[in-house]
Amino acid sequence: MSREGDFSLGKSIIACDAPEEQNQNRRQLSCGASIHMKRVVVVGAGVGGLTTAATLAKAGMNVTMLEAHIYPGGCAGTFFYQGYRFDAGATLAGGFYPSGPMDLVAQATGIEQWDTRPSNPTMVVHMPDKSSIPRWSDDRRWSTRRAFFGAEGERFFEWQETTAEALWDLALRGIPWPPQSPGELVDLLRKGFDWLASDPPAHLRSGLLADAFRPVQAHLKDASAALKLFLDGQLLISAQTTNEHANALYAASALDLPRRGAVHLSGGMGSISTKLAQAVEQHGGKVLMRKRVKRVRGQKTSGYEIELERGEPVKADIVIFNLPPWNIRRLLDPTIPSVLRRLSPHPEKGWGAFMLYLGVDTAAIPEGFVSHHQILQGRPLAEGNSIFLSINPEWDTTRAPAGKRAITISTHTALEPWWRAKESGEAIYQRKREQLQEKLMRAVESLLPAVRNHVELNLDGTPLTFAYFTGRDRGWVG
Repeated sequence: MSREGDFSLGKSIIACDAPEEQNQNRRQLSCGASIHMKRVVVVGAGVGGLTTAATLAKAGMNVTMLEAHIYPGGCAGTFFYQGYRFDAGATLAGGFYPSGPMDLVAQATGIEQWDTRPSNPTMVVHMPDKSSIPRWSDDRRWSTRRAFFGAEGERFFEWQETTAEALWDLALRGIPWPPQSPGELVDLLRKGFDWLASDPPAHLRSGLLADAFRPVQAHLKDASAALKLFLDGQLLISAQTTNEHANALYAASALDLPRRGAVHLSGGMGSISTKLAQAVEQHGGKVLMRKRVKRVRGQKTSGYEIELERGEPVKADIVIFNLPPWNIRRLLDPTIPSVLRRLSPHPEKGWGAFMLYLGVDTAAIPEGFVSHHQILQGRPLAEGNSIFLSINPEWDTTRAPAGKRAITISTHTALEPWWRAKESGEAIYQRKREQLQEKLMRAVESLLPAVRNHVELNLDGTPLTFAYFTGRDRGWVG
């Protein structure tokens, strides 16, 4: 493999299990062929990096995980402050059903069980007309959608669910999409023909082919404004874009999250990364926190040298980055891969997030109040017009002091205006923060009228906050 090819840009390496005697001496890995032991360094302890590290460690590889922060998880982490545990960014977890993505992660990494409890409804979506639409994972979803959106909604969701079922079937067959190499293209064709041989309905075969090259907008030509707004709100939090831009196949899968079932995780979203980090170490790997990478240099005869801001350099034969490409580019020497050289100076179209973290008295929250809510206030769906609110479940007493609850509130926000505001002066930056914070608080009060009077702790986070704590260039999270 070439020096350029040794850098894995956004593709996890999945290795099969080695025989026990090989795991013990940790010298080679057997997957149908003998491979000399490699020193693998994974940079960035987000869920993707940790999954890769734990999978390779379980297979007998020599794995070291490097993370700049004090806890793993990145934007899907949970941080501790004054007795509260707040989910830093992501708050909604799915894919834990049998043969689902997180079940496959558990199998690949040797995790026996995730500590989860079901969340049904997954969330409640609050529309501008004050109607509230629960997103059920059971058959109640059909009557609910029919009541709010009539026959057009029923037709759309019939297409969405049928398409998503087919896509999950294809995914579990290991079909690579989109193919990243000639080998993957061959694999795609072979497994695709196997799927066709299973005789799926003709309309499904032709529909998947057409949808692979068009946005989901093609299925919403005559849809009402209410249905489009509802779907765009859901797509924004699951696919980071709206119906005009989201590929139809991707959208069908993204919209399937509530039906597949969401869960609560004991201790918050960060418990996923905690378990994965434990799995890395249980399989003989290392997870090193507070290890910020400064530079990665290729060595002609000895692989790579990873220079840290503090501590001795780390040697590696293979380096895997679980970072945004802009961050990777800054770490590499002049042999930087061409795909990174072509990048714009900073993320241009991706989203940032504005967050509120509230510690409140339980008196502000009615008994039985659903944990997850999306509040839609109009278009454009950002800057406080689409808000996601999550409250730790009552049973999870690890998340807040006795008699208190932890609330995380988020909205999509454009990146560059925050950086320009900061450059214009602290007063302008603070005013922008206060204005958006107030807009979010007013939206939350539409669901929890007494919340402002019961706030004990109030923190906010802008893209600059994300850039500082997660290291992601410009605070890009979308």
